[in-house]
Amino acid sequence: MKRFNKFMKGQKYKRSKYDHCVYLCKFQDGSYIYLLLYVDDMLIAAKSQIDIDRLKAQLSKEFEMKDLEEAKKILDMEINRYKERGKLWLSHKQYLQKVLQHFGMHEDTKPLSTPLAPHLKLSSRLSLTTDEEQEYMAKVPYANAIGSLMYVMVCTKPNISQAVSVVSRYMHDPGKGYLQAVKWILQYLQNIVDDGLAFEQDESLGQCIVGYCDCDCAGDLDK
Repeated sequence: MKRFNKFMKGQKYKRSKYDHCVYLCKFQDGSYIYLLLYVDDMLIAAKSQIDIDRLKAQLSKEFEMKDLEEAKKILDMEINRYKERGKLWLSHKQYLQKVLQHFGMHEDTKPLSTPLAPHLKLSSRLSLTTDEEQEYMAKVPYANAIGSLMYVMVCTKPNISQAVSVVSRYMHDPGKGYLQAVKWILQYLQNIVDDGLAFEQDESLGQCIVGYCDCDCAGDLDK
């Protein structure tokens, strides 16, 4: 990484102050080229294919690298492009299928239509209270399940953000009630395993980015 950082600095690239694995360069015409680095995986993005090819040539002179052409998958994210429609689609289908199978969600498991339900009223009162419950929950990979949910939430499933924030509040002392909520989220994901995150051009909006979100802060019974 130090060698790579030194090379990028020599090429007059700016390393992002928010993430040491993101580099960017602004050209005189106002356009940018981005280089995203994660261990030995790399993505390059720019409007101009010429700029991308030039950066690849510079990197190949300094490092041993393999050009896999247009990215189709990175960090378990599947990338699909529909250039004629100006659309980019990110999904986690294969990764989610593995996660669901790992946590016992089979094909015949009933899929659900919402990430959480009103009857799942979670609060600190549902934390472990008996030795029997503690022994049972000690065998449950609760933290692993939350970690898997957080990953897909950040990358391709922002619609489970509020639900994941609820079940992650008592990581240190989860009770069976929280386990039921996690199972509910997994069953919801089973229903939308084929869905993804779409980025689509809309000329009527100009260069604006429009996003939508939904949250339920009033659903926190403790605060």
